[in-house]
Amino acid sequence: MAELRKFTVKELEEVNGKNGKPVYIVYHGKVYDISASSFWSRGEHMGMHNAGKDLTEELELAPHGEEIFERVKLIGKIV
Repeated sequence: MAELRKFTVKELEEVNGKNGKPVYIVYHGKVYDISASSFWSRGEHMGMHNAGKDLTEELELAPHGEEIFERVKLIGKIV
């Protein structure tokens, strides 16, 4: 398995799904590419969550559990 890319908070802010950029989020220190998800068009989910940041606390209130991350690609970790 390849080593995970390390992202700074500033780098993560740039991959927010705006202007054709990829859609990345952080959950428990891990960076996931959710660009392929139709639920995250233009970097926004359900009008409540925005990509390009750590969503760990916000996702604790989600109607789904951590298993949702099995469907998306783990690409890095936050440093």
